[in-house]
Amino acid sequence: MLSKKLSAYLMLVLCSFFWSGNFIVGKYASLFEVPPLTLNFLRWLIIWIILVPFTYKDISKNLKNIKKYFYILIPISITGVSIFNSVVYYALNFTQVINGALMISTIPVFIIFISFLFKTEKININQIIGIILSFLGVVIIITKFDLQKLIHLNINKGDFLLLIAMLSWATYSTLLKTYKLPFKSLTFIQIIVSIGLVFLLPQFLFELHSQITLPINLPVFFILSYVVLFAGLGAYLFWNSAVKIVGPNHAGIFLHLMPVFSSFMAIFFFHEIIMNFHIIGALIIILGIYISSRENLKI
Repeated sequence: MLSKKLSAYLMLVLCSFFWSGNFIVGKYASLFEVPPLTLNFLRWLIIWIILVPFTYKDISKNLKNIKKYFYILIPISITGVSIFNSVVYYALNFTQVINGALMISTIPVFIIFISFLFKTEKININQIIGIILSFLGVVIIITKFDLQKLIHLNINKGDFLLLIAMLSWATYSTLLKTYKLPFKSLTFIQIIVSIGLVFLLPQFLFELHSQITLPINLPVFFILSYVVLFAGLGAYLFWNSAVKIVGPNHAGIFLHLMPVFSSFMAIFFFHEIIMNFHIIGALIIILGIYISSRENLKI
C-alpha cells in the first residue's frame, strides 16, 4: 500500500499532466473560436451538476461550517475557480502555449512570497533572491529578451494575463494550506464551485451580451469533456488532497513538470518552437527556484 506522501506525489504528477493538457485544450478552444469565459463557466457548471448527487447531504450537514468559514471560502473560490482558468483560456488567444508553460514555473516562488504575506511561513534571504530572479526570468520571456518592449510597455497582452493567472493560483494554493477547512474533498470542491459560479456568471453573461456564443460541434464536446473530467474534477481533487498532505511549497515544486509536459505537447500539436529567450528565461527561473529552496537566515 502506498504511503500518504507517495500517494500525494503521484497525485501531483497526474495534476501536472492534466493541467499541461489544459493549456493545449485551451489553445485548441481559441482556434475553434470557443469563448474563453463561457468555456470556464460551462466547465464548472457541469462539474457542479455532476457533484450534486454525491455532496448535497454532506453540504447540508456542514451549513454551519460553511457560514463560519465563508469569509475565506470566497477568496479561495475567486482565485481557484473564477479567475485562474478564465484568464488562462483568454490569454491563450494571444500567446503561445510554451510561454504559459514556462511561466507556470514561477508559481512555487510566488507561493513563497504570498505565504510570507499571509504569515503562513517565514521568508529568508535566499527566497527573496529567488523571487527576484524568477521574476526576471518572466520578464525575459514576455519581452522576448527585448527590454525596449518593457520600457515602452509593448508587452503581449496574453503573457501579462498569464502572469496574473499564476499569481491567482499561487494565492489559491497558499490559502488552502493556511486555513485548515473541515470539509471532505468532494464537498469542498462543490462549495468553492458554487461560490465561484456566482462570480463566473457575469463573465458568461458578458460574452452572451456581446453575442459571443459557443459553437455546438464535436471538437467543443471533446474540449468540454477534457476540462471537466481531467483538468477539472480529477486535477482539483488530486491537488487539494496533496496540498493538505505535503503543503503548498512542496506541492508547487511538482508544477515544474508542467513546462516539460506542455512544451512537448505544444511542439507536437502546434509545431511551436522553443526560442533562445525561452531557454534563457527558463534557466533564470530555475536558478531562482534553486536558490529559494536553500536554507538561509530568516528575516
